[in-house]
Amino acid sequence: MKLRNAFVAAAAASTLVLAGCGGGAGGGAEKAPGADGETTATSLMLNWYPYGEHAPFYYGVQEGIFAKHGIDLTINAGQGSTKTAQAAGSNQTDFGWADTAAVMSNIDKGVNVKSVGVFLQTTPSAVQVYADGPIQTTADLAGKTIAVSAGDAPTTTFPIFLERAGVPENEVQQQSLDSAGKIAAMLSGQVDGLIGFAHDQGPNIANKSGREMRYLRYSDEGLNFFSNGLIANTSTIERSPELVQAMVDATQESFEAAIANPEAAVKSMVGKDPQTPPESVLLQQWQETIPLLTTAATEGQAPGVNADEDWTNTITTLSEAGLTEVGAEPTKYWDSSFTAGKE
Repeated sequence: MKLRNAFVAAAAASTLVLAGCGGGAGGGAEKAPGADGETTATSLMLNWYPYGEHAPFYYGVQEGIFAKHGIDLTINAGQGSTKTAQAAGSNQTDFGWADTAAVMSNIDKGVNVKSVGVFLQTTPSAVQVYADGPIQTTADLAGKTIAVSAGDAPTTTFPIFLERAGVPENEVQQQSLDSAGKIAAMLSGQVDGLIGFAHDQGPNIANKSGREMRYLRYSDEGLNFFSNGLIANTSTIERSPELVQAMVDATQESFEAAIANPEAAVKSMVGKDPQTPPESVLLQQWQETIPLLTTAATEGQAPGVNADEDWTNTITTLSEAGLTEVGAEPTKYWDSSFTAGKE
């Protein structure tokens, strides 16, 4: 199975300028964080338009965490993780926030980026259904129609999920739609459920439908792989390690602050973008994100600290699904030096 280009989702990009102006990485030229109270303009492109998972970045800007680390951060909305990875690879942004499956597949194709820390270490991939509907367990998927997005990680690993759950793949009808189309189809009753990121889509659907959601999580069947994290161009890592270290440190501190103050964190996002969900949805999205930040191997460690065994598991799972090459070493995709030794 070959990776298809469906990592690129259709959405209008928007730009949020916070605490000053930022730009790209200047073609890979050396760039350092500010010192002695000064800051350096630094840009971050998200994987999508802002939703609750991104609250730590906005909160970190509002609370001066990035500034403390010498960073004057500009946050740009994204149009899918593939575009974000490619933007980082061509130095159109200093840093990206992207899904690891898309990052790895782009690295395999020669895009010059690496992960400097995956933060969503438990996959949010899930089959999302109405709690009061006919699907109560994974076994109930047999004979039902599920909306999918061909080529993305949740869809491509769906057969592995079904196999582990003991449900024959040919007994589940898959209807391929884009992200917006999946939600519309579910709201109109055209499908029985959809596949995607439960911490993002689920709270939105619940808000729009007025119905509670049930999540059949891949991780509940023992299927796990990395999701979103921080990436940088390899030239940025080589020429500007102090900036990368400052960005990683500030991001980790911002995540810790948002975990401790979830209501304040999501409030910092309100009004920043016209596509941002209501505050109540943002809060639920962020609360659904927090349990995804660790695995059994990283419990108790700082956000973004990864374990070799989780990288190896991710590579194995995604290569089985045809999303990345077989047998690659974690170091091909991940530079661990910026989180080494952090507890």
